[in-house]
Amino acid sequence: MTAPQNITVLGLGRMGTAIATRLAATGADVTGWTRSGGPHEARAPGRFAAVPEAKEAVAGADVVLLALFDAAACREVLDAVDGVVPADAVIVNTATIAPDEAAALARRPGPAYVHAPVLGSVPAVAAGAVTFLAAAEEPAALDRVRPVLEALGTVRPVDGAATAAALKLVANHSLAGAVLALRDALHQADALGLPRDQALDVLERGQLGGLVSRKRRYLQDGPPPATAEFTIGALAKDLALLAGASRLPVRGGTAPFATPTAASDADIALAATLPAAPDAAVLAPLRAYVRGHATGDPRHFREAFLPTAHIEGIRDSVFVSWPLDEYCALFRGRPAPDEATRVRRVDTVDVHGTVATATMTLLHGPDTFTDVFLLVRTGGTWRIANKAYHRHPAPAASSSAR
Repeated sequence: MTAPQNITVLGLGRMGTAIATRLAATGADVTGWTRSGGPHEARAPGRFAAVPEAKEAVAGADVVLLALFDAAACREVLDAVDGVVPADAVIVNTATIAPDEAAALARRPGPAYVHAPVLGSVPAVAAGAVTFLAAAEEPAALDRVRPVLEALGTVRPVDGAATAAALKLVANHSLAGAVLALRDALHQADALGLPRDQALDVLERGQLGGLVSRKRRYLQDGPPPATAEFTIGALAKDLALLAGASRLPVRGGTAPFATPTAASDADIALAATLPAAPDAAVLAPLRAYVRGHATGDPRHFREAFLPTAHIEGIRDSVFVSWPLDEYCALFRGRPAPDEATRVRRVDTVDVHGTVATATMTLLHGPDTFTDVFLLVRTGGTWRIANKAYHRHPAPAASSSAR
């Protein structure tokens, strides 16, 4: 960056925080704001200050950078700061949104606007190695923010916000294809009895090498961390946007990327190891089941299970068989204190006509559980008929509801 500038980052999720931190480290004066009202950062070398109000954040800014999840969030935030962003500032929108949404936002009256979706994940931001697909109606606007963007990576100018948005969606579609190809290859290797490390050695030397190298420790050793580099939820959203814009189907639909996880932000490494369900609809009650655990809201369990279902297992050395009402009564409508660190993954799904079985692993603090489900398709909808669970020995016993 040629000279420090006053930069505001609106949206402090993983990507927004990485961007703000990187820019602050270059000497820029960076202010952040998050819609979730998260904790404020103290001003320090390489750090940024976060303020509680969006209007306060943009006051006096030279560059206002949006790092938001979707177009609805972009519109909401831009409406909130309308008339407050300095007239001579430039707004840079890095969100992945549909082409028509990008074009509409670019036509909004007000300060100069650059649509610049990002190719690259959080580690690439930290390394200054992302690529921006940048489009501006006024070339001077892109010239003004180029030093800011080049502090984060490289800039690839394109003609029009809609084109930039479309290129980003196509790029993410290729990522989705690679994840599914890797998943299929690992399923075949498992079926052939090949050791996982040997299969990954070979795949790492082929066309999927980059993805395997980046995700290998999770593909081989266990589930991804709670803090993801690129999320299943984001990828599913992007594929849906692409299908809507192109009116063409995307490979496998979005179902493989909407599978239950510890939270909606589980790393895409998880998608590369999930079972390929013959009937994607069978995953719906499993997703509802995970939402129940993630939120502590028993309504999700009632959505997942048949009313006649029982939940059975050994609890405190005694066999229990809870009817659904008794099971739901164990949950108080709020997530566990350590929810952010919990991980849940689907291990197997086998469909046999109108019945199916599934297994799931749940890492809940010091406890690991294996859940075994019997599912039934009735009235065209899958529901869990019964669940049995096994609690693996842990160093410290937990009394949390199962």
